[in-house]
Amino acid sequence: MSPLLIASDHAGFALKEELKLYFAQKRIAFLDLGTDSLERCDYPRYAASLAQKISVGKFSRGILICKTGIGNSIVANRFTRVRAALCYNLQSAKLSRQHNDSNVLVLGSAFVKAPLAKRMVSVWLKTEFLGGRHLRRVRLIESLTKR
Repeated sequence: MSPLLIASDHAGFALKEELKLYFAQKRIAFLDLGTDSLERCDYPRYAASLAQKISVGKFSRGILICKTGIGNSIVANRFTRVRAALCYNLQSAKLSRQHNDSNVLVLGSAFVKAPLAKRMVSVWLKTEFLGGRHLRRVRLIESLTKR
């Protein structure tokens, strides 16, 4: 499996750094696409960089973090084959994998603190896509969004 991608803007930077420590502790391979500081920056650049790498198949999964997660979700879901899910709790993270085969987990640092984020990432990484009727729906989404 390819390394997990992670990226954030300045508002998500602290949570991203916490998750990187968690990844190192759990021996989860990852690639940090930035930002590298608390200095104000534009989230669309980081979201697009991560989503593009998943869209073309270079990487299979990623995590995006900004203040609310909304902007990152909007950007990431503009890319073909990217299914970015904005999640605020364990159940939504699990269902995003089971039902939607999400390949990008989006977190809002204003709503999800590090302890919960670590649990959400763990659940998200371990949960398998159920397929079946959900596969038909994921394929329908892909057919509607081909560019």
